Amino acid sequence: MTTHSLRLAVLLLAAGQGSRLGSVPKSLLKKDGKSLLRRFCNVVESFKPLEFLVVTGFHAEQIEEELAQMQVEASLEIRAVRNSSHVNDQASSVRLGLESLQSDFDVLLVALSDQPLIGASEIAELLEDFAKRTATEEIILPLVDGQRGNPVLFSRAVIERILKIPKMVCRPYMDEHSSLVRILHSSNAAYIIDIDTPEDLSKQGLSLP
Repeated sequence: MTTHSLRLAVLLLAAGQGSRLGSVPKSLLKKDGKSLLRRFCNVVESFKPLEFLVVTGFHAEQIEEELAQMQVEASLEIRAVRNSSHVNDQASSVRLGLESLQSDFDVLLVALSDQPLIGASEIAELLEDFAKRTATEEIILPLVDGQRGNPVLFSRAVIERILKIPKMVCRPYMDEHSSLVRILHSSNAAYIIDIDTPEDLSKQGLSLP
């Protein structure tokens, strides 16, 4: 199966509090005048995904307002699902996202909303590696200098297996089934750079919403 024939779904996690930035919605941080959320949407559009799902939680109203504005301009449907769980950690957001997928996809891209350097080339590289995988490889994980990166690609078969296990999510499933993981060894720091602190903002040329 080639990258052109792969039916792609995208799950973007944007439910975090951004506590180390003073409770700021990190997906709305701005780079060159555009929010990270809008920039990621623009990148994803070029891959014509069957489905683009955003999980919100903390700051849900602000993020969903931005999504509504984006939808007017976007050529793909953007759907939001809100994590109202009292736990509202990343694991619960991932599980909610997986349970909320509706499309008949071949491969799912699970992405974080605070990675400012992820662009079309990084997603294309992951998809190309997925197309080269062996019969036993179902997950594409970028690894940069020994550090796990994001986004990560999962086959539909793996997502279906995860959903059959109560409360299971992607990271522990990968740890328990390492034989399914194909490592994409890379020197590209885009896969491991995210935003947590005010120092990260200045390093990446970002501004507050």
